Amino acid sequence: MSTRPSETRPSILLVEDEPDTADLVKLIMEQEGYQVLHAADGQDALEKVASIPLPSLVLLDIQLPHVDGIAVLETIRAIPDWRDVPVVLMTAVVDPLCIRQAVSLKVQEYLIKPFKRDTLVRYVERALTPLERD
Repeated sequence: MSTRPSETRPSILLVEDEPDTADLVKLIMEQEGYQVLHAADGQDALEKVASIPLPSLVLLDIQLPHVDGIAVLETIRAIPDWRDVPVVLMTAVVDPLCIRQAVSLKVQEYLIKPFKRDTLVRYVERALTPLERD
């Protein structure tokens, strides 16, 4: 478990409607030293995007009630301050069209459910690692 002070811990906005999955992901990420704010559906996520400080990363399900994850992602990418926030999609959707759409919206990672703890942690860490730019 991390010993970093809470005020310096990276923050994650977790958008997941399945309570068991949300609880598990939140637990894993908190054990890894992250602060996690949970949104239970797409509408809740949009309300949080409008009111919270920028997180370090967004973990986003695609299949959500009220507003789907792709619409949430489009909204995030349309807000200048949020445009460069890394996003990791967590989903059981493996439709090539959906994957292409996610890539076009600059998703850093596309994590297929079910996933293992180590895979989740690796994808989050990779998404948070700045890429060298030309």
